[in-house]
Amino acid sequence: MRIIDLSQPLYDGAPNCPAHPPVKVEIIADHPQVGWRVELLTLASHTGSHVDAPYHKLANGANLDHIPLGQFAGQAVIADFRGVGPDEPLTADKLAAKLPMPLADRIVLLATGWGTKRAKTDEWLQHPPYLSPDGAEWLVNQKIRAVGIDHYSIAGPRDPVNSQTHTILLGANVWIVEELSFPEEIFGISQPFEFMSLPINFRGFTGAFCRPVAIVR
Repeated sequence: MRIIDLSQPLYDGAPNCPAHPPVKVEIIADHPQVGWRVELLTLASHTGSHVDAPYHKLANGANLDHIPLGQFAGQAVIADFRGVGPDEPLTADKLAAKLPMPLADRIVLLATGWGTKRAKTDEWLQHPPYLSPDGAEWLVNQKIRAVGIDHYSIAGPRDPVNSQTHTILLGANVWIVEELSFPEEIFGISQPFEFMSLPINFRGFTGAFCRPVAIVR
């Protein structure tokens, strides 16, 4: 068995959604003084690789407690959109061309290449490619389990598109995993493949950090 890490690292000052507090890591105890080292983290729950539960957008939606842990693992496929440009929408037609296989109950991962651009630049923060509302509708109609992307937001930073895409997906109980990383080796494995993205056990939360991985047997 081989595990391929699809997560983005968290560290002091890591790039994140500009609407959220900056990522801060403080050493509150260290070996020379007390014989232990401990970090204090200040960051939003939707930072780095993380999952969105429906409650993130919908006041009456399911929070993490309402989603069985097994739902965060399953068969995944990658839609390879590497090479898309800034502000480019991933529409229903583009998805259909990249995903000709059955998608029911599968986890669809959108590889835009933006994971390798992760930085505090205007391009990465404000102008990523994004899943359009009609693309979200198309995925829901395929009865997928979940969808992920290699950026901090599946629909970019701009409204009303961001709100519309999240509402369509989360309203259909399609959970989302954001801030993925796609190493080159992932594009050489057979599809579908085993995938899991288990969130931290935060009670009542709208989302949580996770460690997304592909499992190759």
